[in-house]
Amino acid sequence: MGKWADGTGTLALPDGAAVPLEVAASYRARRRGLLGRDGITGALLITPTNSVHTFGMRFAIDVAYLDRSLGVLSVVTMRPGRLGMVRPRGRHVLEAEAGAMAGWGLRPGVRVSVQVTEGPSRAG
Repeated sequence: MGKWADGTGTLALPDGAAVPLEVAASYRARRRGLLGRDGITGALLITPTNSVHTFGMRFAIDVAYLDRSLGVLSVVTMRPGRLGMVRPRGRHVLEAEAGAMAGWGLRPGVRVSVQVTEGPSRAG
């Protein structure tokens, strides 16, 4: 995929399942992330980035660091108030509610795909 833009779509998992997806590509959307929310249905793709934090978050999240080709480099669970490590080969980050990614089968070496279906879903 070329230039990313804020919007919505689906995350295609290795088993063929599709998960609702929000894409945060603009500076404003990436900075906001999941702050101020009580949860998320599906996942949030933040691009480009190779590090995240959970300062100001209200819930624990799973974080999958992805390379350029959407291959999973690592998956970690972060409680609120934490600073994630920088992943030098990371290009994108997927965030979801804690525990979701294990159920989706996301682990290092797995590749996902993204289908963007519409532009900006909300004002940032």
